[in-house]
Amino acid sequence: MRWGVTAFVLVLVIEYLLLPELAGAGHALALLGRVNVAYLMLGTILEVASLVAYAQLTHTVLPPGGPSRNRLLRINLSSLAVSHVLPGGTAPGAGVAYRLLGESGVSGADAAFALATQGVGSALVLNAVFWLALVVSIPLNGYNPIYGIAAAAGALLLALFAAIVVLLTKGRHRVIEVVRRAADRVPFLDGEQLAGHVRRVADRLHSLIENRPLLYRALVWAAANWLLDAASLWVFIAAFGRLVSPVDLLVAYGLANVLAVIPITPGGLGVVEGVLIPTLAGFGLSRGVAILGVLGYRLVNFWLPIPVGGAAYLSLRLTPGGGWRQQLSIARERVTSPATGEDPPGDTLHDPARASGHDVTDEESDGPAEQPGKGLLARDARLRIRVPGGAWRARGQAPGAGAAR
Repeated sequence: MRWGVTAFVLVLVIEYLLLPELAGAGHALALLGRVNVAYLMLGTILEVASLVAYAQLTHTVLPPGGPSRNRLLRINLSSLAVSHVLPGGTAPGAGVAYRLLGESGVSGADAAFALATQGVGSALVLNAVFWLALVVSIPLNGYNPIYGIAAAAGALLLALFAAIVVLLTKGRHRVIEVVRRAADRVPFLDGEQLAGHVRRVADRLHSLIENRPLLYRALVWAAANWLLDAASLWVFIAAFGRLVSPVDLLVAYGLANVLAVIPITPGGLGVVEGVLIPTLAGFGLSRGVAILGVLGYRLVNFWLPIPVGGAAYLSLRLTPGGGWRQQLSIARERVTSPATGEDPPGDTLHDPARASGHDVTDEESDGPAEQPGKGLLARDARLRIRVPGGAWRARGQAPGAGAAR
């Protein structure tokens, strides 16, 4: 933990203190003085739209009747915040999203399928965008060995995903049987239950492949998520007075995000900046504009989702079974309604004096027996309250009146 915190602080120092110094303090201040605030706002809006598109992707891959889009957006924000704080790639965030989806009424198999599909499918779309940008860029700008590394990593991911799809669609019965037998040999695992989960995932995958319109919608929303995020980066660079070619931007953007999959730092912190800035500078962008544009983009892409995701998580925990208005109404009723509990034997009237800690006693009546229907009134008239100083007085009497009696 200590080494992780140290590395995290070191990355922050390099990113937000050292990099601007390399750009030149005077030049950076001059660029900041000419920044287009409207473009900064537009870049932030595009980033929000990217998150909304990802929530729509989650909604698409879940079965009908799942959580609302608003709730899915908050679940994704919670997951994103955790992934940006803890190392390990998207695994910590996926665990949070899985639990929140389960609390929202989604079965374990459906939640696992949705998270795996949106994660892997989104990565495949990113690699496709990167490859297409490379096909156009290499004849114009030349070849860089790091492009081949990123493209090979994407090809490996594509091959792995294709193998899983084939196994779960063509050989599903054999895979389910192998999973059942393997789980039965492991202590504390129920082979039949695990095989049922695999069968459910295979059924969902088969229905997604067979339903071409649904598959196309999922691909469109995945592409919208990446393209809107890349557009946000383009606008943040434009805010400092320079325009970069969309093809060059997509090459740098795709390269940075493909390499950021390696779970070294939370959310690719330091990796994305370390790849984007020199790559954009290599495409002819001045180093000062590249640094400030990338840092401004990462401010809303990486840092802003952390507090927003924390607030989203709190909203989900405070409203597990309904909207916040319903929860607020329930809380208000609990505060304003009287306590409901059995009174002590012989007591038929809830008296606030008991709640305040005063001693209460009943004085024997000197009058006739109580009449039916008037017991509460007569009992209330006989009530005596112990007050500081040891005196006794009837309810409603002014202080000192009890001594005269």
